[in-house]
Amino acid sequence: MKAVALTHYLPISNPDSLIDVELPAPSVSGHDILVRVEAISVNPVDTKVRAPKDKIEPQPRILGWDAAGTVVSVGEQVTQFQPGDEVYYAGDITRPGTNSEYHVVDARIVGKKPQSLTMAEAAALPLTGITAWEGLFDRLGIKPEGDQRQQRLLIIGGAGGVGSMAIQLASQFQGLTVIATASRPETAQWCRDLGAAQVISHRENMAEQLAELGVTSVDYIFCLNDTAGHWQTMAQIIKPQGMICSIVESDQPLDLEPLKSKSAGFVWEFMFTRTLYQTEDMAAQGKLLDQLGEWIDLDNIQTTLREHLTPINAENLRQAHAIVEQGNMIGKVVLSGW
Repeated sequence: MKAVALTHYLPISNPDSLIDVELPAPSVSGHDILVRVEAISVNPVDTKVRAPKDKIEPQPRILGWDAAGTVVSVGEQVTQFQPGDEVYYAGDITRPGTNSEYHVVDARIVGKKPQSLTMAEAAALPLTGITAWEGLFDRLGIKPEGDQRQQRLLIIGGAGGVGSMAIQLASQFQGLTVIATASRPETAQWCRDLGAAQVISHRENMAEQLAELGVTSVDYIFCLNDTAGHWQTMAQIIKPQGMICSIVESDQPLDLEPLKSKSAGFVWEFMFTRTLYQTEDMAAQGKLLDQLGEWIDLDNIQTTLREHLTPINAENLRQAHAIVEQGNMIGKVVLSGW
């Protein structure tokens, strides 16, 4: 099968940073399914894993943690899928990635592809959709069926892949006011188009901007940009008994003391936790992707695909990695077709 892999960890400008390879097609058993991959997308995790380091892989390593495709075969313990089903998923960081013609994945973390989307449109969604869903509902404790009247959610970094999904998911629910941050006119408009009620800049004093809107504190903060850099401001503006969640690792310790008097909480979101630790609720990811797909087919959620490259090969994947590494991506970049 065709695949794009690496053996050396190099700058993306180096043509050997990602290379085209031919590998044997895998087989499946147990809870696994074999998927013929038809579209993939690139996330910041891809570029972080591929980042230059003094290490050589003895065998080609395949990256990639987003895919849409068609089921080819299923393991003996799989009951929810059969050959021919169209699926989408984000995969498992402990296993070979999705940048290959055929990919093996645990069926429990796979969802049925939304019928209204193309493979490319669907491939933009799994990793960011899972991260946004888990961050909002599992970590922050926002209840989709609840009434969040008068409550406010601040999403720091609203125009990227996760932010684009989080704005849409959060703006669906009764009474919750979504405030997003963006640093450019085009990203601010993107956030408004997705459902943000208000947009401020994370490059300026957020507390002052919120005060100008008549907001002194927010009930929830979902941080998708520079946790350490925004930490003092987040601790200042979080409401007593509020919750902060971040997906961005910090290169320095975070001082939790300012949250004590507020009885406020802080929690991380890492979408690979369930597969990394084989948690008892691992199948929750497949179920949430099914639910997300239903909302998409009802036209409540839209794809976040913004750039589309074809075919899937090393040259185009290097271009996609370079786009993501620039750090100003709106939505997602997707590759399709072999």
